[in-house]
Amino acid sequence: MLVDAYHRPIKDLRISVTDRCNFRCSYCMPMDEYVWIDKKEILTFEEIARLATLFVGLGVEKVRLTGGEPLVRQNLDRLVARLSAIEGLNDLCLTTNGALLAEKIGALKAAGLKRLNISVDTLDADKFKRITKRGDLGKVLESAFAAKKHGLDPIKLNAVIERGVNDDDIIPLVEFSRQNRFAIRFIEFMDVGNANEWTTKKLVSKKEILETINARFALKERGRNHDTAPSVDYDFVDGIGDLGIIASVTEPFCSSCTRARLTADGKVVTCLFGQVGHDVKALLRGGASDEAIVEFLSAMWRGRTDRYSEERWQALRTANYDPKSRKKIEMISLGG
Repeated sequence: MLVDAYHRPIKDLRISVTDRCNFRCSYCMPMDEYVWIDKKEILTFEEIARLATLFVGLGVEKVRLTGGEPLVRQNLDRLVARLSAIEGLNDLCLTTNGALLAEKIGALKAAGLKRLNISVDTLDADKFKRITKRGDLGKVLESAFAAKKHGLDPIKLNAVIERGVNDDDIIPLVEFSRQNRFAIRFIEFMDVGNANEWTTKKLVSKKEILETINARFALKERGRNHDTAPSVDYDFVDGIGDLGIIASVTEPFCSSCTRARLTADGKVVTCLFGQVGHDVKALLRGGASDEAIVEFLSAMWRGRTDRYSEERWQALRTANYDPKSRKKIEMISLGG
């Protein structure tokens, strides 16, 4: 089994298929002007499928497609079909803002997509527009119901909770998810990249989120799925609903992190808060054999020592912490 310096295996691969997005969410891509990756530098579907196959050979069991917004890339269902045919890949899912999903979900499901996460940070249409700068809440919800109609399961709604922005939306989101049989995942606001102006004052902790929900609905902790999932999951005592909280800031899970990330321009990043990526595209386009690429990826993973969230939590408790003291890759390139 391939393991890193802290004996963590590689089991999950998150693939960013593009750095482009049709939203400008405040916690991910708050600026209007970016230097986009030149299209000729973006990995082709053939290159992505080749790398994914090699990663599965190293132990990856799950692949998640992200962006940017993955659905702005044309013909994504063709990539889904390639990936779903990889022997040994047990799970193929997609994280999307949902704006383009309704028109594409049929082709994606037919190609082999198994499940979905859709970003829904509020059910207030005006607030949704403020958070996303460009988003139409109605279209996103239409997409969620379209996915349900096509039989995808589970469909998880992701909500990044930021104090003073949408912390009053926790209960409405819980009620909506319960009423319509969606799973809901709340995510602590994180300092991914350096552009989202993260501070602890904007952080709504897992403890606070739980207290808010428990005041209305009784919960029972279920734990982490397979002990490596990022969210701690909960059952509602009345049996209705599926809830989880991803608490990267206040309850770091570095010790069980089994995820690698592939950027749209072919760099492998071993931590969501990473500073650098390992350029595998040069090998792909330089004629390297599969064996040479596997050797490169194996050496990279064996040398992995990332534990940023644990280090941040320790710093937050013992000293003043400056999230901009470390130049990190922006979330728009990593897909969360």
